[in-house]
Amino acid sequence: MGTSRHYVGGALTDRDFDLELVSDFSKKKHSVWFDLVDPTPADIEKLAEELDLHELAVEDSIKGRQRPKLDYYESHLYITLYQAKFDREAGEVALSEISIFVTKYAVVTVRRGTGFDMAAVEKRWDDSSELAVYGTAFLLWGILDVVVDGYFDIVQPLDEELESLEDIMFAPARSDNLIQRRSYQLRKALVQLRRVAVPIREVINPLLKHNGDILHNDMMPYYQDLYDHTMRVADWTESLRDLVTTLLETHLTIQGNRLNQIMKQVTSWAAIIAVPTAITGFYGQNIPYPGYDQSWGFWVSTLSILVISGGLFWAFKKRDWL
Repeated sequence: MGTSRHYVGGALTDRDFDLELVSDFSKKKHSVWFDLVDPTPADIEKLAEELDLHELAVEDSIKGRQRPKLDYYESHLYITLYQAKFDREAGEVALSEISIFVTKYAVVTVRRGTGFDMAAVEKRWDDSSELAVYGTAFLLWGILDVVVDGYFDIVQPLDEELESLEDIMFAPARSDNLIQRRSYQLRKALVQLRRVAVPIREVINPLLKHNGDILHNDMMPYYQDLYDHTMRVADWTESLRDLVTTLLETHLTIQGNRLNQIMKQVTSWAAIIAVPTAITGFYGQNIPYPGYDQSWGFWVSTLSILVISGGLFWAFKKRDWL
């Protein structure tokens, strides 16, 4: 027994039946979905016999860790997708792989573990039950729609994290370590998202161009909407990735400007300190000089220090070196 659905004429008639019934329902031209979680190679081989699946697609579903793709075979389609979830505290993107076999009357999903939120897919089907008359095209659309919507749920908080990082970067009391750490986390998360979100265009676009006898043509507007969403996700991801790079470059520029300002300040103070050092060193020579052994000589030297140092301070301050 496995999580499954059986539709007759767009109406849901059966749930959670045996794998053997998938081919029986398909032969009756009824729409069926079956979900395999952590299947053994024997389970996959049994499924291949039931639906006459190609050996290369079966091999990919067993090995896993495939890139998002769509493969066409004579009797079915084979699709690999990844659902993504963003851990805001850790700054990481968790990926859950799913393999999908699509025949004219059956959709079979194969996944490892329970990371993929299949409950959300079933809810999407229930919320759009009026489209169930379109059979496997409807079932496949529900899976793709949940996956693509999940990408939007990641891009939005990543965008907010970047705006927060901008505020930190230009704050008066800034932490360089925090900026560098968060920039690295955001860049890593965007790279992970881009790796699975951008290639999904290569999955949906071919479905629009030549779906053959497997997908129902009346579902094409919904697939076109999916493709538009994937393009938005891809563009948004690329723009955020470029923005992270720009922020890092801006951070380095700010650090360079800050270092230049510090060098100006150090140089200015060194010049100011050099004046009293020179005067006191000059008057400290063991030879007679104007005002030597006289009280007015001390006041002349002190006044010289104050006047010259004050003049340098004013000049440097005017040039914004201090």
